[in-house]
Amino acid sequence: MEFLSNIGEERLGDALAESIGNDAKLSIISSYFTVFAYGELKDALSKVEELRFVFSEPTFVKRMQDAKEPMEFELKRRSREQGIGGTGLELTLRNNLNQRALAMECAEWIREKATFKSAKHCGAIQPGGTYHIDNANGEAQAFMGASADFTLEGLGYDRRPETVMGVSHYEGKTEAAGLKAMFDSVWDNPAMVEEVTDAVAEQVQTLYKDNAPEYIYFLTLYHLFRDFMADDEDDPIKPEFRLEDSVIWNKLYDFQKDAVVGAIHKLEKYKGCIIADSVGLGKTFEALAVMKYYQERNARILVLAPKRLRENWTLYAADNDERNVLADDRLSFTVLNHTDLSRYTGYSGDVNLETLRWGNYDLIVIDESHNFRNKPTDTTKKSRYDRLMEDIIKSGIRTKVLMLSATPVNNRLLDLRNQIEIITEGDDEYLAEDGIPSINSVTRRAQQRFQEWSKLDDAERTTQSFVNAVNADYFKLLDVLTIARSRKHIDKYYTAGDTKFPERRKPVSLHPPIDSKGELPSIAELNDMIASLTFAQYQQLAYVMPGRQQKYVDMYGDTWGRDFDSQINRTQAVANLMRVNLLKRLESSIDAFRISLERIYEGNLATKQMLDKAERLVAQRDMAQIDAAMFDDEDDFAEYRASSKVHVDPADLDRLKLGQDIDYDISVLEQLLGYAREITPERDEKLRVLRELIEQKAASPFNGGNRKILVKSSFAECG
Repeated sequence: MEFLSNIGEERLGDALAESIGNDAKLSIISSYFTVFAYGELKDALSKVEELRFVFSEPTFVKRMQDAKEPMEFELKRRSREQGIGGTGLELTLRNNLNQRALAMECAEWIREKATFKSAKHCGAIQPGGTYHIDNANGEAQAFMGASADFTLEGLGYDRRPETVMGVSHYEGKTEAAGLKAMFDSVWDNPAMVEEVTDAVAEQVQTLYKDNAPEYIYFLTLYHLFRDFMADDEDDPIKPEFRLEDSVIWNKLYDFQKDAVVGAIHKLEKYKGCIIADSVGLGKTFEALAVMKYYQERNARILVLAPKRLRENWTLYAADNDERNVLADDRLSFTVLNHTDLSRYTGYSGDVNLETLRWGNYDLIVIDESHNFRNKPTDTTKKSRYDRLMEDIIKSGIRTKVLMLSATPVNNRLLDLRNQIEIITEGDDEYLAEDGIPSINSVTRRAQQRFQEWSKLDDAERTTQSFVNAVNADYFKLLDVLTIARSRKHIDKYYTAGDTKFPERRKPVSLHPPIDSKGELPSIAELNDMIASLTFAQYQQLAYVMPGRQQKYVDMYGDTWGRDFDSQINRTQAVANLMRVNLLKRLESSIDAFRISLERIYEGNLATKQMLDKAERLVAQRDMAQIDAAMFDDEDDFAEYRASSKVHVDPADLDRLKLGQDIDYDISVLEQLLGYAREITPERDEKLRVLRELIEQKAASPFNGGNRKILVKSSFAECG
């Protein structure tokens, strides 16, 4: 006996094809028989004299009235019968154009050479796959494996990740005799099995027979809407709460009302939902309508929002604020900031965080939920994500979770998984009843397919190729828990309603020069000058003498890593960021560029003055005295605060080298400042063009009487 891995060159299907000779007699025990498995082996199967096939579980047999098996066995029986046309990983093959021809060949082959029997009772026959080949020349081969069903997966032609599908191979008549005897004892026992050949042939026939167009139409409608039909039997939206009479409901567009209804359905069925409509489609109002519904059910509601968006929510909980257009709905909910999850004392608005019962909310609404897409890797301290999961989601009563985000996925498909875990409380099998046995496996496989797709050539990397590449169960996962529409989607499917987006005018791009006189050096020259700056004041760690470096490893090692180079890399990154920011300010406004240069220039002067003072003290005193006392006692030298968050003692620095780089930066900055200061408002060409545009807008507004102008600048200094 030898062991086959059922992978690659050791696939069971290949071994069977090599073992089957002319006029061989083939005997199989399996839970499934699929036409796709037949298709892989049809050349070999065409040579057999006969096939004896036993379904190891009841298949195509009538369920006895007094049967003791629970209904779940009946559902599995139906699954095996329908599995003739493909199971599991084979389902994606159903749309192939050759299925009809393959099914016709299989049906004809069954009628000519095959006999099928099925176990009458569950558990009567050992599960798994058993194959015995009795060749005409007297040679015999046998194979047996726990997962070796007569399917593409069982034969090794397809494979689920992390699945072991080994097969035992018995060579020769002697080794195979035991399996042959076991098969014959089952085949010849009418108490255990009954013939189902005709039923199998009829089921295969359904795969290629013609159906009336009307039948196909109604069958399609049923499969599209059966989940909604099932939900309607127990509609979670109770009419007695009269959501349709609320102010918020009557302010919604039709597409927003559909989102509200869909979100409530998902919250009731799955305890969670992610509304991922595009920016500007009214996710906040959709959430407020959902909150109004649950408020009428006496639910306690918590809104977690970024601090900068807090007032977007608190406004609608203020009954006496004339800006609150929903005041008559008397919405009541608690609003906390995302950052409050990191606090244990103090107040957030009127809420005392020290005494707050975090686990006492029936519904939690998380605005900008993508902020929770990453799990922290540092397990030594409790993160916001951990606090959310442990103190709110898993603590106290079962909490429903409504998440709002226009970008739930940033640059990894795995981003969605961590947000879904907030709904599922970390249960990987939460959606098993909906055909998703493992959420982690689905998202991980989707990420792998996405990475493969992203490496394709530009011509091949299309939306359609992405849809084809990503596993179908990932889209099933999205369908179950998310609601996501774009403006194009709404324009297409809500044309008959009151929804009409304003038509956007095409943007006008202007590229005026910076200096109307043209005397300012080119952008390329200015860029070279900026690139030459050392920004030494922002990376003073690079100037710490070797004998003093351990001091800073001890100070910052826990944050940046235990080696000194890691700390230097961080400060170098700050310097590189400064170079980029200077260029961005130059692109935005010459005045913003000048202000930033002056700020950096003043910082360099302060650093130079500190170095000069340090040199004078070094000349006056012994270095050991300065280290031991001087910099600890005097305010100026207790600890010199560098221009970043890194605090460096001047006594630890190579002051000569640092001073040279500071002097160089000062000379370059003075030259750049000279150029920038020459560009007065009268010479600022970009400003002149902007004034012309404003005058044109005031004289000829796009909409009559509308003289409003919004000027958005990249930096505050531009204004």
